[in-house]
Amino acid sequence: MRLYHYFFSLLILLGLSLGITACGSPQITPPSETIDVQVFADQEEYTVQISSGSTVGDVLNAVGLTLEGKDRVEPPVSSVLQDRMALHIIRIEEIFETKQEVIPFREVQLPNENLPEGEIRWLQEGKNGLKEVTYLRVLENGEEVSYKAVSSVIIEEPVEDIFLVGMQNYLSPINLPGRLVYLSGGNAWMMEVSTANRSLVVSTGDLDGRVFTLSDDGQWLLFTRQNNAEGVINTLWAAKIGGDEELLIDLEVENVIHFGDWLPDSTREVAFSTVETRSSPPGWQANNDLWIREFDTNGWTNLVSQVLDTNFGGVYGWWGTDFGFAPQGTFLAYVGPDQVGIVDLESQEKQPLLEITPYQTRGDWAWMPGLAIGPNGDMIYTVDHAPPEEVGDAEKSPIFDLVVLPVAGGTPIPLVPEVGMFAYPKTSPAQSLASGEKAHQIAYLQANFPKQSEKLSYRVAVIDRDGSNQKLIFPPLEDSGLEPQRNWGVWSPSTMGTDSGRVLALIYQGNIWIVDPASGEHWQITGDGRVKRLDWR
Repeated sequence: MRLYHYFFSLLILLGLSLGITACGSPQITPPSETIDVQVFADQEEYTVQISSGSTVGDVLNAVGLTLEGKDRVEPPVSSVLQDRMALHIIRIEEIFETKQEVIPFREVQLPNENLPEGEIRWLQEGKNGLKEVTYLRVLENGEEVSYKAVSSVIIEEPVEDIFLVGMQNYLSPINLPGRLVYLSGGNAWMMEVSTANRSLVVSTGDLDGRVFTLSDDGQWLLFTRQNNAEGVINTLWAAKIGGDEELLIDLEVENVIHFGDWLPDSTREVAFSTVETRSSPPGWQANNDLWIREFDTNGWTNLVSQVLDTNFGGVYGWWGTDFGFAPQGTFLAYVGPDQVGIVDLESQEKQPLLEITPYQTRGDWAWMPGLAIGPNGDMIYTVDHAPPEEVGDAEKSPIFDLVVLPVAGGTPIPLVPEVGMFAYPKTSPAQSLASGEKAHQIAYLQANFPKQSEKLSYRVAVIDRDGSNQKLIFPPLEDSGLEPQRNWGVWSPSTMGTDSGRVLALIYQGNIWIVDPASGEHWQITGDGRVKRLDWR
């Protein structure tokens, strides 16, 4: 049949050639030259005679062969033929195959100085994951020439098998008042009475550190856990501390980024602000809202009230708002990239105390000035983004000053100029002076290069509430600076027998250090370099 098509096509071509010649003007033409071409296709071999100067495409048409899909011919269709040339038609077939494959879990051994040397404690059971992989098989003339994965969809994520392995602790223990909790390796740990007395409080391995705070009585820990569900960044939980068994309460709250805290003097009510997830950086759109929820040890939860409705939040409101309760809950302060003030809980309206020029970060994040409320509830300490020294763009100014805002109103009072953008002040508890007056100190981070404070090199400084006795206390000048974070440290809940009475616990190079502001003495109390958050009550 193929030979019949071949001779029939030749007769048509010959007839067309004679027809065109007959219709043209009289002329003398040289005898037509023909060449022999071999065609290999579909497991068949053809020998074709065709006019010299023809192309590969002419032969295919003459023989009645077509290319479909990704089929190809060698040499290419437009190539001019030569005598005794061989043409090869390659039929391409693509086959997609889908398979489900196991994702093996990974075993992780974490050194932990909270366990005795060599002791191993299982923390999380490993579990294989599952993925669906689509492969593409490519056949050329029936023979496989390629087999590769073209897409993969994870059906179930693997769960790491995690073990804690005890390591020797070379740090000398010291006595501590109250309870100091800290986040290390995704888990919550507690030191009580002594730094040598450590216990695991929450062992889920997924704490993200967005919220990590003790209740006033030190009996409960409020924290957030990572969550990989669609549209969920994290979830809010509470844990009972010091019991014989781990008691975790799911507060049924999602997406808490900036603020979550206990209501003052309460162990059953928490306040929090939420965000909505987004695919674009930073991954959320802040609601700038504020809610209060109560719970019980049996797992019951109840939404008490909505203090602030979802709102635009002002300039850079997409980033979010932070809040802080005054002692005894006398008022609620708020801070955003462009404003600091208090919230009128009756009218549910914000009352600005300081308008701030927002800092132009030139990135997908917004600068927040930080917030600390004096122990007497009459002052708010924060950082003001000052206007530039010379005429220019105020939003790009490198000047950041530590200021105090009287809650009753009035002009902001400058305390320390040029502290850097990440000063994050912390106020100490009140201390009684010989006069009977209640005094306190403010600890803050001082930038080593104030006009280049994004460089993240800071030192801890303290100052009295009136702006006197300013001094740098940690780390020593010969050591590298401290990398700032919003919750870099906390004051001790009571005295440790030192001259100052109060000390600071802070995070430096991933470890907890205790620093005495009066003497400048400091003690390292953890050594695994994995601490992310801490609190002390």
